Parts: sequence; C-alpha cells; structure tokens
Amino acid sequence: MTAAPETETPTAEPKNGFDRYFKITERGSTVGTEVRGGIVTFVTMAYIVILNPIILSATKDVSGYHLPFLQVTAVTALTAGVMTLLFGLVARLPFALAAGLGINSFLAFSVVGQVTWPEAMGFVFIEGIIIVLLAATGLRRMIFDAVPYQLKIAITVGIGLFIAFIGFVDAGFVKSTGQASPPIGLGTDGSIMSIPTLVFVITLLGTALLVARKVTAGLLIGLVGGTVLAAVLEAFLHLGAASAKNPGGWGLSIPALPKQWVSVPDLGLVGQIDIFGGFARVGALVGIMLVFTLLFSNFFDAMGTMTGLSKEAGLADDKGNFPNLRSALIVEGFGAVAGGYTSASSNTVFIESGAGIGEGARTGFANVITGVLFLIAMFFTPLVSIVPSEVAAAALVIVGALMMSQIREIELRDFTVLVPVFLTVTVMPLTYSIANGIGAGFISWVFLRSLTGKAKEISPLLWIVAAGFLIYFARGPIELMFGK
Repeated sequence: MTAAPETETPTAEPKNGFDRYFKITERGSTVGTEVRGGIVTFVTMAYIVILNPIILSATKDVSGYHLPFLQVTAVTALTAGVMTLLFGLVARLPFALAAGLGINSFLAFSVVGQVTWPEAMGFVFIEGIIIVLLAATGLRRMIFDAVPYQLKIAITVGIGLFIAFIGFVDAGFVKSTGQASPPIGLGTDGSIMSIPTLVFVITLLGTALLVARKVTAGLLIGLVGGTVLAAVLEAFLHLGAASAKNPGGWGLSIPALPKQWVSVPDLGLVGQIDIFGGFARVGALVGIMLVFTLLFSNFFDAMGTMTGLSKEAGLADDKGNFPNLRSALIVEGFGAVAGGYTSASSNTVFIESGAGIGEGARTGFANVITGVLFLIAMFFTPLVSIVPSEVAAAALVIVGALMMSQIREIELRDFTVLVPVFLTVTVMPLTYSIANGIGAGFISWVFLRSLTGKAKEISPLLWIVAAGFLIYFARGPIELMFGK
C-alpha cells in the first residue's frame, strides 16, 4: 500500500467547491477512493448494529428491565449514522463513530447492576456533556498536546495490535483455554477446527496478497470475496450459528440471504433517559465515580484512536496533531451525549475506521458515505448481517499490521522511553482497553522521566492526567472504601 500524503500538502488545485470543502484533491484522494473507503469502513463496522444490542439487551437492570433488542438495533444504527455524518461534515476527517464496545460492556455488566437503564444512560449523557465542555474550552486539546510524541506513536502501535487481537478473537483464531496457563491458545485445542475460522484465514491471506500487490480496492475486494465464500459454504454445509452444542458455527451472523430484507425501525428508546436519577439511587460519590470511569474511558479511548488513525492516514504533523482537531474533539464528545439520549450507549471514534483509511480514505466525505449506509442499515438490518464477523476480522488484522509499522519512528535506546512505549503497546490488547494502555504509558512515563532527571520536560498537564489515571485504576478500592 502506498504511503499516505503529508499533512495538508496540496497536490493540485481543487476541482470545485465540494472538492475544496472536503480537501479531497489536496489530500491526494479522489471521490471514488473516498466512496470505497467509506464502504469498507461501514462493512468492517456493520457488526456493531448486531453486537451492541446483544450486549445491551442481555442484562437486566436493578428493576428487572431489559432493553428491547430490536429497539437497540434501530437506535444503534441511527446514532452511528447521524454522528458519523456530523463528524464527516464538521471535522472533515474519515473517522466513523458508533457505540463503543468498552463503554457498552461497562454499562451492561457493571453499571446497571446498581441503577436502571435510563439512569445508566443519564450517566453517559453527563459524561458526554463534560467532554464537550473540555473540548470547547480547549482543555481537551491541551491534554492532547501534552502527550509526548513517542507515546502518541506508541498509542498508534498499541491500537494496531489491539485491532489485530480483536480480529483474531472474533474469528475464533485465538480463544480462551479456560485454564490458568496458557490463558489463550490457537483455535480449539491448538488447531483450527471450524470452517468459519478457515474462511478467516483464507480471507486474511487473500486480502494480504491484494494489498501487497497494491491492487486498487484490495481491502474491499477481500471483504466481498470472503463474504461470497462464506455464503457459498453456508449454503452447502448449513453451519448455522455458533453455540455450545455447535462450536463450528458462525460467530455474530450467518452469511445467508435473509428471508426479510426490509424492516421498519422502532425508535422508541430515543429520549428514554433519567439524567439525575442514578445519583439519587446510588449516592453522589458512587455516581461521580461511575461518571468518572465513563469519562476517562471515553476521553482517552477516543484520543488514542484519533491519534492512531490520523497517523495512519498521513494527516498528523510531527507532533501528532491533525487538522480540525478541536472540531473533532467537540463532535466526538457529542457522540456520548447522543448515545445516552438514544440509549445506544456512548458513541465514539471506531478503530475500524482504519480499514477505510487503509483503502485510501483521507477526508470527511468517506464518513458521509459510511453515515448514510448506517442510516440505510436501520431499514436493512437483516441484510447487514450477511457479512460474518470472521470475514470482517481479516480486514482488522491487515489494518493492525499496517498501524504497527509506525513503531519504526520511535527511538527506543532510551530505557525511560522504551518501558512506557512497551507498556502502552502491550497493555491495550492484553486488557482489551485502549484507555488502560494509555494510562500505563502515562504513569510509567511520568515516574521514570521524573526520577531520572527529566522532570522539567514533563508537561504539568501530564502530571495531572497521570494522577487521574492512578485514581482510575484504583476506583474499585476507592468505591469500597467509601461504600456503594
């Protein structure tokens, strides 16, 4: 794959006002490339329309209430579509938004055991408002600028490994062994035993070959080809959905033509939130800690993801900053506000956007395509489910490999740089959290650099953020100390 163009370097005069607004020519792209990139991003993210309702509707809140699956499906597609469009039109960057998996899991498995679903979404709404205020006042960018360049690159590399690990797990290529040692292993009992995982391997190798040979639309061709192969195998073998009794089935969706292609979206969850009820139920301190946890996870997951994506797209400067940064931070904050209001959970920038960037997307017009497809997906949810997670996972691994290549830009002979970079890169995939990796990197950077005579080089804001991460990591004991 050819290297991305330098940040904001004009390559030719814009063709028209549309071209000038999105800076398509200026960033070395074309309308066709942006369309392909937007489609690829949507295809790799489409699983969220299925996975988010699976996670959110699976858990009862303290009142015994379940979020209706079909309603969550509808608001997931709606919110992702609106926020992705807004981000593309305002920030003009190819970073798509959807319900963040870390936050929706935290809500489902930690928060609603203490509050109701409307109250949990109220917490999300509040943390979104805080993020918007931080971005609007410039404080969020100040924190962003305080991060050393080496850590920004490490975040990119860590996200690459995280993306690849997600792909391996989603494909069944890597699984939990259920044992203390080793905790994970290759496939089932050390071998690949399922047809879906074999489809992942074939799609991965085929797509890698297309990308290596610099075939135009290589990622998209790989995704389409993998989906066709999966659909043909399902038609003949009838593998069905994976379960305890059918471990060889497909993961999140079965690659078969649906019986019903169109469905009318039920948007009944829009506006069903209780902004302050959670504080009354669990107390001010616990409520603040829950909002604080959501805030930290969202704030640094998004910061890390945008850093990595902008670097991969060739839109970042020497300090890791990228165009329209303030607008991007503000709009991303509204993703949490919108996600709470619609009960879709906090929407944030998705690392899967890297697939579209890998296909050549460089502008917000790719986001327009992705956003429109999400809105259409509200009516074609059965059709969206045709692409199996095993096929989408192959694209994630390819993108992860591309992002990992950025490690070459870090000088690692200084041990006070090596350790924070190493922790940032490894903690992300091992804990399944971008925020955890960033926190480990920040804390170790401040600790090592300050005690080796380099304290003056550390931004005061980085000290504050590192202290915040210490509280973030110790939130469990803190909650126990003060009582729930």
